[in-house]
Amino acid sequence: MAKPKQDIQQQLILDARHHDPFAYLGLHDAPKGETTKQVFRTFLPYAERVWLKTAEGWDPLTRMHANGMFEWHGDGLVRPCLLRIEANGSSHEQHDPYTFPSSLSSDEVYLFGQGRLLQAHQTMGAHLIAQHGIDGVRFAVWAPNAERVSVIGNFNQWDGRIHPMRVHGSSGIWEIFIPGLSVGELYKFEIRNRDSGHIHVKTDPYGFSFEQRPGTAAKVTSLTQHTWQDKEWIQKRSTVDWLHTPFNFYEMHLGSWKRNAQGYFLNYRELAADLIPYVKEMGYTHIELLPVSEHPLNESWGYQTTGYFGVTNRFGTPDDLRYFVDACHQADIGVILDWVPGHFPKDDWALARFDGTALYEHEDPRLGEHQEWGTYVFNYGRNEVRNFLLANAYYWMSEFHIDGLRVDAVASMLYLDYARKHGEWLPNQYGGRENLDAIEFLKQLNVMAHEDFPGALTIAEESTAWPMISRPVYLGGLGFSMKWNMGWMNDTLSYIAEDPIHRRYHHDKLTFGQLYAYSENFVLPFSHDEVVHGKRSLLDKMPGDTWQKFANLRLLLTYQMTTPGKKLNFMGNEFGQGREWNVNASLDWHLLDTHWHQGVQLVSRDLNHLYRNDKALYELDFEPQGFEWVDCYDSDQSVISYMRKARDGSFVLVILNFTPVLRESYRLGVPAAGHYAEIFNSDAACYSGSNQGNGAGVDTEPTPWMHHPQSIVVTLPPLAGVIFKLK
Repeated sequence: MAKPKQDIQQQLILDARHHDPFAYLGLHDAPKGETTKQVFRTFLPYAERVWLKTAEGWDPLTRMHANGMFEWHGDGLVRPCLLRIEANGSSHEQHDPYTFPSSLSSDEVYLFGQGRLLQAHQTMGAHLIAQHGIDGVRFAVWAPNAERVSVIGNFNQWDGRIHPMRVHGSSGIWEIFIPGLSVGELYKFEIRNRDSGHIHVKTDPYGFSFEQRPGTAAKVTSLTQHTWQDKEWIQKRSTVDWLHTPFNFYEMHLGSWKRNAQGYFLNYRELAADLIPYVKEMGYTHIELLPVSEHPLNESWGYQTTGYFGVTNRFGTPDDLRYFVDACHQADIGVILDWVPGHFPKDDWALARFDGTALYEHEDPRLGEHQEWGTYVFNYGRNEVRNFLLANAYYWMSEFHIDGLRVDAVASMLYLDYARKHGEWLPNQYGGRENLDAIEFLKQLNVMAHEDFPGALTIAEESTAWPMISRPVYLGGLGFSMKWNMGWMNDTLSYIAEDPIHRRYHHDKLTFGQLYAYSENFVLPFSHDEVVHGKRSLLDKMPGDTWQKFANLRLLLTYQMTTPGKKLNFMGNEFGQGREWNVNASLDWHLLDTHWHQGVQLVSRDLNHLYRNDKALYELDFEPQGFEWVDCYDSDQSVISYMRKARDGSFVLVILNFTPVLRESYRLGVPAAGHYAEIFNSDAACYSGSNQGNGAGVDTEPTPWMHHPQSIVVTLPPLAGVIFKLK
């Protein structure tokens, strides 16, 4: 004889396998034939006795099963229902979660399924809300291949039987409101796969903060209590002509820039007090942060993200980060965030095989795994996955007023065969190697960022010759604002590492970049990737003795700051950090006790301010009219010279001597007669140079030279750059 339907449903609840617990638990119409009109059920496996609040008072429930199923039959009850629970010699009152309606709208569910719920952080995850005047937390998570999903935490002894969630049809979104919970509660999701029956315990993909490592639970967090004071900055950002504006990024890792006396991290507020004045004094326009989303391993530098919506608690709370960004903006400093949509780690408590299937990734490892990094690749063609990433970008820019995203490893997203051998990848539908889904995702990302956050930047770290990365989507480009110029960086560092006596044979590495310099909106990066993993610090890359190393570094920075393109330097470059970057230690600030490092820092500061203050050095960074070779052929002496120009015709003359030879009576053609003041000399005594140069400047002579009617005769200091301006 078949079991009655009610008995089957009860057993499914007891076994934590019910796909729709709200259909059985809570308040319902009584079965036909009963004398009462209502039935109430609750499953409380740790309760000894339970009462239900009615109009007449507290009515006891009947234990229907030894494992904790309680039931009440009666009339006149209204939702939500209040319970009194007795367990372990004490009692408490709580509202029953299964008598609250859903607080998700059909529009939210629909837009999420379409990949267009940009403010998904306000729908998914854990949110402090009130229903029927009762405070609690609404949980929502996407797990379409689950038979059952439960919220677990200290509040239910991490028991997945107690708070199974409702599913919203075929959307795969599970949701429940648990009354009485508040800020600080730790929680996870327990997911039973509907095919295998395996149980997976996962942290919240949309969690705003997490417990301290090595714990991996998400923490209920209020969205924000911060009151922003950066209205003026946001308004200015939305109207600035950023293509013709100076950008000079100070790239940094918050945990290893500087630490306190005990060797611990500075928090976001301490960093605001210490870092912002330093960046301001040094003349940088923006701070670029290595990822501050939550990650378990320090040595991943934040690029192995497990909490995409979580602000890492290494340095404080989400509101502490808001305070930091707000303080930067009030000091006229922008904040760019490194963002990693290209891959995610395989930690079994995070996104990997989230509901027991390849949900965020591809099932086929030829599409879904980065063998080089041991990580998974997002399935960009799936609406909900694309929504997750787009909403995450929106979250950082809306909730934290981030001024832009530097997108990590774009090449790994664009190419299906990236770092793969023959037979280890699958072609697209047309037989090509391009990842069409990733291309479409990147276009959507850039359109969203520029439309919804006027003046915000998106910057691609992309190392190939993929065309039109920094061109608008409506013109056929990917839509990024700028792109890192990895070719220029590699050529430049390869050249500068050569012994000066051999540089004449590699002169083209200084000149080749001008052939493609205006094909994209380029950033010239000396980033963290160039000073770690055996690559040595910038200073240590330089050849020669101590004097030559520091002179070469000052020359390198001069070349970078006067070459067309926006600028980026990783922390420590600006004062000649001696050893490689170590993520687990502070920079070697004590080096500034020596004149060599003081000189590099002063060069960096003066170049930064010169770059910001002279429009010839930035206004036409992305246009060929802003650059003109004076002499690019002097390979025998390893000297190059060029002019940087502004839109009004004003210009500066840059001459770089890449040998340790003092070159006197060096003649150069110039376009106009007059006095050319030497406004910068990297060999100056204040920079610990040999103090060779041209004093206050030089006057022109009416001697035609290099297709110009006038010329100047100058002294070129050894391993140095000099900059002249017509007065």
